[in-house]
Amino acid sequence: MKRTSFKDRQGMSKKQIEFGPELAPEFDEHGLVPCITVDTVSGEVLMFAWMNRESLAQTLETGKATYFSRSRGKLWVKGEVSGRAQRVDEIRVDCDQDVIQIRVTVDGDGGTCHNGYRSCFYRSVSDRANGSLAFIGDGPVFDPEDVY
Repeated sequence: MKRTSFKDRQGMSKKQIEFGPELAPEFDEHGLVPCITVDTVSGEVLMFAWMNRESLAQTLETGKATYFSRSRGKLWVKGEVSGRAQRVDEIRVDCDQDVIQIRVTVDGDGGTCHNGYRSCFYRSVSDRANGSLAFIGDGPVFDPEDVY
């Protein structure tokens, strides 16, 4: 299987990284780069996950959002179990290429979170003084007991 490549940052200038046309992500000391996943149409942040070199290459090659699970120590193709695959519409990088943003269309009912919600960000801080959380939005879009 052919792997899509991206540039190794070694030897690149700050100007090349920040203004150049080449994808050259900065992976941390664990070989990971943060990835923010956003709904293409609404712009809503759906989730945050990590990517390693292999998961980023697989995402580029297949167009399916693929992450690296730190807890399981392996690649994770979103929707493989749940059927709520994330089809990648666009891949962006921040100014110094140390954060990836992918814009996706979610298959099925649009649920992304393993707890059944559309977004993993389904609570907000309702009281800053004591750190209380409140649920936001319309609630779960699927029952995780039926899926996992």
